[in-house]
Amino acid sequence: MDKDLVDQVVDVAQRIVASGAISANGHGNVSLRVPGAQEMYFTAGPSLRSHSPSAVVRIGLDGTLLEGDLPPIQGAVVAMHTAMYADHDDVGCVLHTHSPYATAFAVAHRPIGCWLEALAMFGLPSGVPIASYGPRGSDQAVANIRAAITPGVPAVLLANHGVLVFHRTPELAIQIGGIVEEAAQAGINAEVLGGPVEIPQELREAALQRAMLFEQHGTAHA
Repeated sequence: MDKDLVDQVVDVAQRIVASGAISANGHGNVSLRVPGAQEMYFTAGPSLRSHSPSAVVRIGLDGTLLEGDLPPIQGAVVAMHTAMYADHDDVGCVLHTHSPYATAFAVAHRPIGCWLEALAMFGLPSGVPIASYGPRGSDQAVANIRAAITPGVPAVLLANHGVLVFHRTPELAIQIGGIVEEAAQAGINAEVLGGPVEIPQELREAALQRAMLFEQHGTAHA
């Protein structure tokens, strides 16, 4: 395996842990598309916390294990990673976590509304959709994920499971994962004040345009 790619995968795992958008046990997985090849590098360890380089595996985008040791419990979710790469040519990184607040929405079968400005600014002006439950790794689970995603949406809640985020780069995927968790936490906290209030539809596009303007000048932030 390519050591640089292995190190990149481990680095992404460490950055997700550092972001705080992860469950106490650190369960989740990361994959990176291999440039110019129909394969990905994938975290096969039981936790993203202190993930070992030796537990990174190389997998074809058809789901075939090419190199490394892939435990069945981790292998069960490979299909939702490969589906994102198959469906989105520009996706270079896929993240799956059980970040606590976002997973609370997934368990409640409730999408996250666009009540946080950062959602409108970073590709989720309609909030975060939820994919109906399907048994872990099943064709039904993958089909439900695909059905829930609309063009341009970089994240989806997985009913009774967790969160799936996918983007062009690891940096963007990690950022979106953090924004989704922040929005979920804000929504839950706002319930004691009468519930979260979504940004008016006509102003969400304005927030996105502002984000694009900031990005052009190198000052975009969540």
